[in-house]
Amino acid sequence: MRSRENLLLNGWTERRITAAVKNGALFHLRRGWYIESAERERLWPEQQHLAHVLAVARDSRGGAAMSHTSAAVLHGLPLHRMTCVRVQMTTDAPHRISSAPDVARHVAPLPAADVAVVDGVRCTTLARTVFDLIRTLPLEAAVSVADAAERRMAERLREWDLQSVAAWRREIAARLAGAGGARGIRKARWVAEFADGRAQLPGESVSRLQLVRLGFAAPDLQVPVEGPTGGHYFVDFGLDDVNAWGEFDGKQKYLDEALRSGRSMEQVMLEEKQREDWIRGRTQRRFARWGFEHIVTASALRDRLSSFGIRAP
Repeated sequence: MRSRENLLLNGWTERRITAAVKNGALFHLRRGWYIESAERERLWPEQQHLAHVLAVARDSRGGAAMSHTSAAVLHGLPLHRMTCVRVQMTTDAPHRISSAPDVARHVAPLPAADVAVVDGVRCTTLARTVFDLIRTLPLEAAVSVADAAERRMAERLREWDLQSVAAWRREIAARLAGAGGARGIRKARWVAEFADGRAQLPGESVSRLQLVRLGFAAPDLQVPVEGPTGGHYFVDFGLDDVNAWGEFDGKQKYLDEALRSGRSMEQVMLEEKQREDWIRGRTQRRFARWGFEHIVTASALRDRLSSFGIRAP
């Protein structure tokens, strides 16, 4: 991210800046702030919004804090299928609000205990951010946020800190209990009860929601199956009510070089097949895989599972 002043200081001219934006070399984040378009295109949507948030934060004055989706990206929470056009901020001092076309400002109580500083940016705390989002986001995105936040609080490698989970759930429950008839509170209470941080990715969170919508029992998550050399394989979903396994198979683990850890795509696919064959043989259970295209709706996932002979009881 570069300011107009920084560009000019480094030899750019106003004409060159204008031309670079026009020809697509620079992306104009907001007045006075830019990012190289090639760099921006390599970012996840949440990271693209984070760049916008940082630009607004550089210009921000007063007591407002980044909130809602803009606080979410600071905390590293996923925003499943969300397009963030405006930066969101909350203030409890409405007379200090100033307008900006790329900033949405919410007026709400903002006690000091609900404010944190993340990477130098003033924002709502993780708990307040989750509280705001599970009331206002679409259900799929809300579940993804709730799962990710709980995982952040409780995951210690493969260990699961039950005390931290309990403390986190008590904090969210207390906020919801004190919210009375706030907008979206009924949905938020359902999401908080449904949340399970063992879901490791938004695709797993949404899969879990769609499975329950289809009538499956709540699946067991990250189920260990003893491997051939004494270690364990972990399967995303244990569909115990139909004696089957389910796996959300995002494309990223095949396409992202970092996730492949130096292995070729063919090697990763071969290892996945060997792993699946072992689990099938070891447990004598059916095994289904699906991707993002199969969880857009519950019916899409139903059709995918039916192709593997798996149906809700």
